[in-house]
Amino acid sequence: MTDNPEEAARPFDRTRARVTRLSSWWWLPAAALVGAAAGGAYGQLKPPQYTATSSVVAVPNGTTEADCTDALGFAQAYGRVATQLAVLSDAQMWAGVPVSTLRENVEVATSPDAPMVAISATSSKPGQAVDIANAVSRALITEADHTKARTGIRLERLSRALKPTDPSSASPALTSLVGASAGGLLGGLVLLARPRRTPDGDDDDRSRASVPGPAGAADARGTLG
Repeated sequence: MTDNPEEAARPFDRTRARVTRLSSWWWLPAAALVGAAAGGAYGQLKPPQYTATSSVVAVPNGTTEADCTDALGFAQAYGRVATQLAVLSDAQMWAGVPVSTLRENVEVATSPDAPMVAISATSSKPGQAVDIANAVSRALITEADHTKARTGIRLERLSRALKPTDPSSASPALTSLVGASAGGLLGGLVLLARPRRTPDGDDDDRSRASVPGPAGAADARGTLG
C-alpha cells in the first residue's frame, strides 16, 4: 500500500481513460445501423421504377450518295435531337404525358460503331414506360422523314419497347446496404474529427519525466571534493 493518494488513483484514471476511448467507438456501428434503417425505409417507400427501351437504326435511302458511314454520323445527330422540343412535342400526343415528363424520364444512347439510337423511358408504371419509349422513337422517325430527301438517310424502327417485368430501380436490400455504408463512413469521420483528450495522469507522468534528476548536483560535489 502506498502513502501517496495520487499514485494510488493513477491506475484507476488510466483504466477509466481506456474505457472511455473504447466506449466512444459505439458511434461506428450505431451510425451504420441508422444508415441501414434509413436506406431500407427509402427503398420501401419509393415506388419501383420500370424502364423500357425502343431502338431505331439509320440507313441510306438510296436516293443520294450517302453510305453507311454517313448513316453512322446521322445516327449520332438524331440521338441529340431525340430529346429536343420538336420531337417531344409530337411524342406527347402518343404517350399521353406532358413534355416535361418526357424530358425527365427519357434517356437516349448512341453507339460509336453502329448507326443505332436507343431510347429508354422510365416510369413507375410499366405500361407507361413502354408507351413513352415507343412514342419518342415514332416521333424521331417522323422527324427524320422530313429531311430524308436532303440527307439521304432515313430512320427505321429496329425494335419496339417491351413491357418490363422487373423494376430497374434499386431494391430495398441494396438501398439498406448503401445506407449502412454511408452511415458507417459518417460515423468514422465523426470519430476522426472529435477532439482528443489526454488523461490527466499521462500529463503528470510527462511533466515528472521532463524534470531533470539530481545527477548534475552530485557530479558537481564530486568535482569540488
